[in-house]
Amino acid sequence: MPSDPIAARSIEQGGFGEMLGRRGIAPLTRRPTSTLQINVGWRCDLACTHCHVEAGPKRSEMMDRKTADRVLALLRGSPSVTTVDLTGGAPEMNPQFRHLVIGAHALGLQVIDRCNLTVLLEPGQEDTAGFLADHGVKIVASLPCTREETVDEQRGRRVFERSIEALHKLGRLGYGRPGSPLTLDLVYNPPGAALPPPQAELEATYRRELRERFGIEFHRLLAIANMPIRRFAHQLEREGKAEAYSALLVAHFNPETVYELMCRSLVSVGYDGRLHDCDFNQMLDLPLGGKARTIWEVADLAELEGDSIATGRHCFGCTAGAGSSCGGSLR
Repeated sequence: MPSDPIAARSIEQGGFGEMLGRRGIAPLTRRPTSTLQINVGWRCDLACTHCHVEAGPKRSEMMDRKTADRVLALLRGSPSVTTVDLTGGAPEMNPQFRHLVIGAHALGLQVIDRCNLTVLLEPGQEDTAGFLADHGVKIVASLPCTREETVDEQRGRRVFERSIEALHKLGRLGYGRPGSPLTLDLVYNPPGAALPPPQAELEATYRRELRERFGIEFHRLLAIANMPIRRFAHQLEREGKAEAYSALLVAHFNPETVYELMCRSLVSVGYDGRLHDCDFNQMLDLPLGGKARTIWEVADLAELEGDSIATGRHCFGCTAGAGSSCGGSLR
């Protein structure tokens, strides 16, 4: 249990909002939306132990063309948005993925693909890496460790070997190379119920090992905490670590991370068009600001500015230690 009495009371009462109140931090509200994150579906070629989506090869939840077209219309009507962040599952497995990339690229927006790497080697995906390069898509790629045994334990047999192969494929196109406009960021997730180590130190280790062992270059390393949601939550429960991990997150609450929380300038769209404050809230079925809304009810995301943000106990995962977001550490 934490030594901080405020954190201790928050564990007992279970409230993120209560923690913000006791720290004298105003309730979370929205700033102008700069990023629209689109979860195009839950199908994936992998079934990683830390996955908060509980994605996998058998998932059938997928965005359809009508919903994708409405997302693009919403982007055209929302001038504050500068970035489109495509996630899943493996977003590349959705037939609408390329339609969304082409549409967002035509609008002059930065497009991010949250890629698990191995999908680039799947049948039917042979030209996906080239497609991403042709459209200047920024790749944020999962590589939770530089050691084969750790990656394979977390993500599946031969995933590390295939990830390295995919990184070489991207490198040949220019991704991650010094001076290249094709951005490649890597993502670290802890192997279990622990907070990420300092991002800068970890990035230096990744850069040295990947360069020396495999000749791989990348731009940044993003250290992201595992969220106690869905598959990872189930793992914690099986191992009897759920309460301890929750206590760890609360004990390391860092008020300096609150201002930079991604939910303040990001809107998350589900495969079905429902709106959420973040992808984590989406997986917990928490609607945007606690009010159920869809992309068909909003014409311009500027309408949401100043609205409250729905929170829960899982939000301690984004505010623990150096903080965690889709862009890595916050401090």
